[in-house]
Amino acid sequence: MNSLQFHKCTLEELELLQELSLNTFVEAFGAQNEQEDMEAYCNVAFSMAKLKEELMDEDSIFYFVKSREIIVGYFKINIESAQNEPIEGGFEIERIYLLTPYQGIGIGQLMFDKIFTLARKMKKTHLWLGVWEKNYGAIRFYERNGFKQFDKHSFLLGKDLQMDLLMELKLLMEE
Repeated sequence: MNSLQFHKCTLEELELLQELSLNTFVEAFGAQNEQEDMEAYCNVAFSMAKLKEELMDEDSIFYFVKSREIIVGYFKINIESAQNEPIEGGFEIERIYLLTPYQGIGIGQLMFDKIFTLARKMKKTHLWLGVWEKNYGAIRFYERNGFKQFDKHSFLLGKDLQMDLLMELKLLMEE
């Protein structure tokens, strides 16, 4: 894993971001959801216009994750006004995805380590995220990293109303 690199996404990489976003989302949730709902959600959430808008927002930051020069995943963080739930001192992990062949080999943990470093560098006190209540593997991963559920909110995937668990980790600031 020494060859793992984090690369902040740019507007020039918009098409690559869209392709990776669609691929990882469908891999993660396609089998558990109706195709019609998946397509409806993806057509909005991962449209070129929507991703471009998010990339241009200085409070939303996307990072590609590379292993041996191959992009294997990405994450998106939100601060300040870009957070889906405004939390003072908050640092939201909105998306964290790896392509299936790269899961379960420690890359996800290294991504989390990078996210923790970014949050501390920005002097944030609350790292938080929303996770689908049926995404049991992700919930276990977040709990192993110290996250605890603090609330929940509904999430619309196409026409399917689902529930996301909101989880947080309070960060201690180093002197």
